[in-house]
Amino acid sequence: MQNKYLMLVCAAGLTLAACQSNQTQNELIKPVFSSNDMDLSVDPGEDFYQYANGGWMKKNPLPDEKSRYGSFDQLAEESKEKVKTIVENAANNKGEAGSLSQKIGDFYLAGMDTLSINNAGYTPIKAMLKKVSSISTKDDVVNMIAELQSQQLTPLFYFYSSADQKNSEMTIAGIYQSGLGMPDRDYYLEDDETSVKLRLAYTEYLTKLFALCSYPEDEAAQLATTVLAFETQLAEVSNTRLENRDPHATYNKVSVDGLNKMAPEFPWNDYLNGINVSQPGDINVSQPKFIKAVAELYQTESIDTWKTFLSSVIIRKTASYLSDDFVKANFAFYGEALSGKKAMEPRWKTVLGSTNSALGEAVGQLFVAKYFPPVAKQRMDALVENLRIAFGQRIDQLEWMSDETKKAAHEKLAAIRVKIGYPSKWRDYSELNIYADSYLKNVLVSNQFDFAHDMSKIGQAVDKEEWHMSPQTVNAYYSPVGNEIVFPAAILQPPFFYLDGDDAVNYGAIGVVIGHEMTHGFDDKGRLYGKDGNLQTWWTDEDSELFNARTKLLVDQFNEIEVLEGTYADGELSLGENIADLGGLAISYQAYQNSIKDKGEVADIDGFTDEQRFFLGYSRVWAQNIRDKEILRLTKVDVHSLGVNRVNGPLPNLQQFYDAFNLDANAALFIAPENRASIW
Repeated sequence: MQNKYLMLVCAAGLTLAACQSNQTQNELIKPVFSSNDMDLSVDPGEDFYQYANGGWMKKNPLPDEKSRYGSFDQLAEESKEKVKTIVENAANNKGEAGSLSQKIGDFYLAGMDTLSINNAGYTPIKAMLKKVSSISTKDDVVNMIAELQSQQLTPLFYFYSSADQKNSEMTIAGIYQSGLGMPDRDYYLEDDETSVKLRLAYTEYLTKLFALCSYPEDEAAQLATTVLAFETQLAEVSNTRLENRDPHATYNKVSVDGLNKMAPEFPWNDYLNGINVSQPGDINVSQPKFIKAVAELYQTESIDTWKTFLSSVIIRKTASYLSDDFVKANFAFYGEALSGKKAMEPRWKTVLGSTNSALGEAVGQLFVAKYFPPVAKQRMDALVENLRIAFGQRIDQLEWMSDETKKAAHEKLAAIRVKIGYPSKWRDYSELNIYADSYLKNVLVSNQFDFAHDMSKIGQAVDKEEWHMSPQTVNAYYSPVGNEIVFPAAILQPPFFYLDGDDAVNYGAIGVVIGHEMTHGFDDKGRLYGKDGNLQTWWTDEDSELFNARTKLLVDQFNEIEVLEGTYADGELSLGENIADLGGLAISYQAYQNSIKDKGEVADIDGFTDEQRFFLGYSRVWAQNIRDKEILRLTKVDVHSLGVNRVNGPLPNLQQFYDAFNLDANAALFIAPENRASIW
């Protein structure tokens, strides 16, 4: 295992001579790219994404069960295979009752017992549906809402704990809009052909669910229509995704008395008692308009409508854990109609996902022990610090930023906490009981366990050591209120880190990811938080205006990208991620240049210069094939740009990209210097 992490040390900027003194850089490495993974028939200035990834895309067509499949997804699939080995081993060697192996094993085996699940049909939710059918008063309605909330079935809104955005040391309660069965409010409100078709498909889906629960077909169709009408009312008062990106507008802290004054029609005290949080203290209401409207609906809608809606929530949110006919109906809407998938994933993958969701850090402990030695933490730390130094240099070079704001930016950069691989302390699952006889029961008890754990944080100091991703997750994140960047163990593999790759490729890949997450602390929303994670002003007014002018260039560039005929990218919704991509590239390129400044000339590999390989390494991360339906869905709901636009979008803003590939003003991707976005 020691050799496996040799190149990570070197990618962190240490000379390879310090790693192995008698060999040169080019003697130690092996090719990462080949012409078979590229499309050399394409001019890099015409479509760099296709040039860098065309061969890979041709060799990796979309599997039927995927709406999108890329090199990123390949790594996620590899991680699943590793986790599968761990989980199956736990299932075969469960050990004593109460052990992590027993809990992991029984959860997984219960989910894989399709014979019992199919024989049960909708029996696992009959008692819940019967309880809803017995509702006779509005008091019963609020009690049911609270009960479903405690099982994390979230009928109307999320109730959760989070750091106070203006006092980031303390944990407070939060309320956030929810209640929609489709993934965005616009699907309910827009009249374009896609939205109309999806509303019809959603109504058919709800009808199918009710019919599977023994409602007569005509009645099931009527109930589905009622649900759609109710959810449409929720959609009409829901914030847009763009509105929800404004941290000032979504910060509305009140007491329980204040909540009762804000939305007096809803019995908040009864609800809070129902979720066992009678004295939550401060509560942040992210969308007051939505909460006021929900409170009014509580009074104005009939009990029968509430019963229908709550029944639909139960059936819809448990469908994927019930018998095959429910699972197939669930896939027909969410997989096929929404995303264009042609086949369901193998059963083991969906059950593995549920097991990971319920017991993430329990599985994570076993994953880390098998696949991530502790020494990797230290080596990744070195790379992160190299990126931090480069970011500081970039700040110093900014001509548009005042010295006053630069000083504060340096302080925030220095204060970023770094978490690598896995938590310093593991979550305790000793109070969670997992059973061998019921998949859905295990899902619900783990949901209740999670909800109670979340509620226990309210009013307490923020736990700075807590993670919000498991180690086996192929992803990374920046937390503005924590001012921290987090890199789970599973991401430290190709296409992000190449054991046999040269430094240029690794800086282009994992280096840019690190720079991306750092830049989130300085994107259009992250910049509004100070070094301690509090929502505060630390910019001069003039610097803020100059920043906004520069980011507008990026918004305008992406708004002009036609993702499908007649549909354009949303430059405002994706602005934060686009800033982070551009910043990550600039920062990591500088870090790479720092790492080679004393090495002399770096030789070409496979005919590519090191500068070219930096940009090829970055582009390979986003190689993917994707279905048209998924393009439409992601453009509406995802703050990230599509893979092709994460390459062809930011790169033309960097002069280093033009220089690396000898591109001039005749290139299709060319942007005139005065129109380029240069932020960090």
